[in-house]
Amino acid sequence: MPELPEVECWGRRVAERVCVGRTIKSVFAAQDTIVYAGVKPAAFAKAVKGRAVVAVHRKGKQFWLELDQGPHPLMHFGMTGRLVTYTDPDDRPRFTKVEFTMDDGTKLAMPNPRRFGRIRLLDDPLNQPPLSKLGFDPYLEMPPPGAFAERVRQRKTPIKALLLDQAFAAGVGNWIADEVLYQASIAPQRHASELTEAEARHIRTKLGAILHKAIEVDANKQRFPRTWLFHDRWGKAKGATTRRGEIIQFDTVAGRTTAWVPSRQT
Repeated sequence: MPELPEVECWGRRVAERVCVGRTIKSVFAAQDTIVYAGVKPAAFAKAVKGRAVVAVHRKGKQFWLELDQGPHPLMHFGMTGRLVTYTDPDDRPRFTKVEFTMDDGTKLAMPNPRRFGRIRLLDDPLNQPPLSKLGFDPYLEMPPPGAFAERVRQRKTPIKALLLDQAFAAGVGNWIADEVLYQASIAPQRHASELTEAEARHIRTKLGAILHKAIEVDANKQRFPRTWLFHDRWGKAKGATTRRGEIIQFDTVAGRTTAWVPSRQT
């Protein structure tokens, strides 16, 4: 599933490049009452057609087009969503759920084959669900070290579960949580309330560094540092090791498959 870096690089920034300063000339909205949430496709298309795009914003795994007049389209990729740009109408991808044609002829589409994505139309996205229920965005609004440590140590849940809790930190998914805890040398099963302040601050440092690096390389996984657990965590392969030769163990924590290194993470 696309996580914060992918949505920033492949969602928000793509839409910003194509749409900002342009007017939406026409809209194709697929007749999909699952992906369209709280709005009928035809009503969505009618509301945004002719509107100018002022900015593109993101919080966590969700991004939205700020129009010159509301309501504003909010999108979530789900597991298989992405944005595609083109000019030839014949290049529209299969399973496209929405396609914006801008006044310069450029088209921006969101295909969503498995239909786990969502498209909404909101008057005030930041102050309405689902965004209003999210915690801080760790790329855009990371709390200061002391405040972050305090928030962490107030919680009695396993630290892996806390990192995945979108009401705590918006946009952190499974591989990011595993990477943060691996680099911070903290076992995923440990309760957040049992961490020292220094450990909680260390988690903050690693979370920020991992997100910034992933976005710096345009969420291109081949360009992630070779020492990251990310490269060796997939498939639950028996006997899997990190590039350092550490044995990777696969357990279920917070209902999610968790890759971690017991010899390193305590």
